[in-house]
Amino acid sequence: MNKQWQGTTSGNSQMHSGLIMLLRVIDIRLIYAFAYVFVVPAYLFRPGFKYIYRYFRQRWGYGRVKAFFKTWQNHCMFSQVVIDRFAMYAGKHFHFDVEGYEHFQQLSDKPEAFIQLSSHIGNYEMAGYTLSAKKPLNALVFGGEKPSVMENRAKMFSDKNIRMIATRDDMSHLFLIDGAIQRGEIVSMPADRMFGSEKRVDEHLLGAPVKLPLGPFSVAAMRGLDVLAVNVMKSSTRGYTIYVTPLSYDREAPRSEQTAQLAHGYTTELERILRKYPTQWYNFYDFWNV
Repeated sequence: MNKQWQGTTSGNSQMHSGLIMLLRVIDIRLIYAFAYVFVVPAYLFRPGFKYIYRYFRQRWGYGRVKAFFKTWQNHCMFSQVVIDRFAMYAGKHFHFDVEGYEHFQQLSDKPEAFIQLSSHIGNYEMAGYTLSAKKPLNALVFGGEKPSVMENRAKMFSDKNIRMIATRDDMSHLFLIDGAIQRGEIVSMPADRMFGSEKRVDEHLLGAPVKLPLGPFSVAAMRGLDVLAVNVMKSSTRGYTIYVTPLSYDREAPRSEQTAQLAHGYTTELERILRKYPTQWYNFYDFWNV
């Protein structure tokens, strides 16, 4: 994986605090416009721009001009979702439509734990502000994120029954995940990026082979847990659509086949959503050649 891009939010704590204060008094569209003019152009010289351009050229078959325009659009969309997170910290409100909410509610009412799989598309953090459950939700998050972002998340999640589990180099976060499952809680994990373990499962996405982390699918299969794929996509300036989709698998099949079925269901759903929102793909590294 490209080590130059670590998935952290740009800026420092002072910049983040300043942005939150601005968003309390300024129309969010003005902040978007500022980002388009002064922030997005800087990313033309970073590796991520090249990889997103390649995504549109190779995965979507666009010509050079269209691929460049879509890459620019992708970076503008990403700036919007990052700003939207800080807008939530500032007390702004967004409209959410949810497709498949009944699946989340049904599993939340059961005493057993279940797994919620996410991807680095759209704005998954927004799901935490919308999908409310009676039982605690434990969200696995990147341990290298900026402290100011983690603090703001913690404040926002404090009354949502959500706990964050930061990944650690010693893999001790696995014990916290296991404890949450034993207590019958919800565990949310990204299933498109590697976190520590190098064990992978082979799949296909947008016509090309990819390697996904085995862990999220293996955890579900080992315990025979229900699994939901949840994707939160920006649909308008102040609106999002949340897609909640159950992933089925044969719980009597051999373990390796169960994980393969879950991985296939996950990539099938991921591709379905990407075909609706191709510019909201935010893996800024050479995803298909890792």
